[in-house]
Amino acid sequence: MLSIRVAKTENGYVKGLPAADPRITSFKGIPFAAPPVGELRWKAPQPAKDWEGVLEAYDYKPISMQAKPVIDVNNVYTREWTIDPDIEMSEDCLYLNIWTPAVSPDEKLPVYVWYFGGGLQVGHPSEMEFDGERIARRGIVVVTVNYRLNVFGFLCHPEISAESPDAPANFGHLDQQFATNWVRRNIAAFGGDPENITIGGQSAGGGSVLAQLTSPQNEGFCKRAIIESAMITSLYPFGRVPGARQSLAEAEQEGIKFFNFLGVKSLEEARKLDAFYIRDKAVEYRGFWGTVIDDRFCVGNSYELFLKNKKLQVPVMLGHTSDEFYAVPQVKTIEELKELAHQLFGDAADEYLELVKADSAPFEEVIKNASVRGIEYAIRLAVQANADTGANLPIYYYNFDAEIPGWDNPGTFHSVDLWFFFETLAKCWRPFVGKHYDLARIMCNYWCNFIRNGDPNGKDSTGEDMPKWEPCTPEAPYGMLFADKVEFVKEEPSKLMKFLVREYFRKR
Repeated sequence: MLSIRVAKTENGYVKGLPAADPRITSFKGIPFAAPPVGELRWKAPQPAKDWEGVLEAYDYKPISMQAKPVIDVNNVYTREWTIDPDIEMSEDCLYLNIWTPAVSPDEKLPVYVWYFGGGLQVGHPSEMEFDGERIARRGIVVVTVNYRLNVFGFLCHPEISAESPDAPANFGHLDQQFATNWVRRNIAAFGGDPENITIGGQSAGGGSVLAQLTSPQNEGFCKRAIIESAMITSLYPFGRVPGARQSLAEAEQEGIKFFNFLGVKSLEEARKLDAFYIRDKAVEYRGFWGTVIDDRFCVGNSYELFLKNKKLQVPVMLGHTSDEFYAVPQVKTIEELKELAHQLFGDAADEYLELVKADSAPFEEVIKNASVRGIEYAIRLAVQANADTGANLPIYYYNFDAEIPGWDNPGTFHSVDLWFFFETLAKCWRPFVGKHYDLARIMCNYWCNFIRNGDPNGKDSTGEDMPKWEPCTPEAPYGMLFADKVEFVKEEPSKLMKFLVREYFRKR
């Protein structure tokens, strides 16, 4: 039997197309909100209008307004995913995409809602690695969500706040929230279970998952969450850390400066400007617009709220690649490192300096010893806090350390694991071989099992049991290693990592 080809949403009927596997139907470009243009620019998303007849959901819609893509063979990210420098973009961008294997609306299949990454500045769900077909083949309804970015999604201004005091900021996150709530109301028509939704994302998409988990507006929002390469916090000073870093008042002042840069004196004037003019001026301005503590959607730094257990009480899968986001002391001499150690660790500074061999190794080696994976550090803190707060929710931790082929010898760079979790390696230019496809199959299996019931364990497609993946706890601080061999590694964190985690909580 064929999967659902036509579905009835709250706004009207939509018709999809068979995916490469005709047992899967893809619906692309379903509107989940009204176009955020004109008077709706810099406002919370509003309901989409009903339509007559059947909407042909055959193609991806334009991507969100963002810096024009550039093909640059010297940049690993554009080399990896940017194929169309003239890809269509528009403010009218609030659409989602669905892949379903269901043959009936009565199947109540688990649902996965995906938020893409890109620093909240760039990115889109039609990137080729985000094809949901391979996940859908495992009995999951997959939804990928578009949302507003950069100045269009995260600008603040006193006039905006005065006009919409209940939703003055974080419009991109409100788009994600609105889309996920649309899914909760409509996904049954596609064979999905609105009571069994997992939200997930990578990089800024994973940070968005954190923001949704810790928003007081989102009670009952989802059953579980996947956070890839996104849980990170400060270790050494000077590095910018993702997450909410500005108060609304601070962000409003930045908005005033940007309006002056645009040459407008009011919100009314700014809403009349051409979207591409605003985009280009924003690129010229070189600003960064991201999550703001507005005390409505976002009531604090989402990572710190997570540690305090001020979040949805759901299981989480999270991890990192082996080569991304190392925290390195920004010092130039051993003397500066010693001074920093005393600032950070006080009476434990000598213990720290001994761990990094500050008095018995060349400076370059000392700095290498002092470097740790920032995401691993944040996860270790979260695991400890999960126990200390009494939450004791399952946390499944992984490290992606596969050999990545290609003339550029890129290592496990940030985001490369997306090809594997979505099992979309065949779309990549890299010369992946059998071991990579085996790894991707198993990683996608774990993902789908977790999406299905909160436990990643189960059998491989071959019928064999996959390696047992146990939750990470302070007593068993272990995780799954995704490399040429998939194995659950019972290896203790480094002595330095244990010291850093201990010191974090000792100072609080």
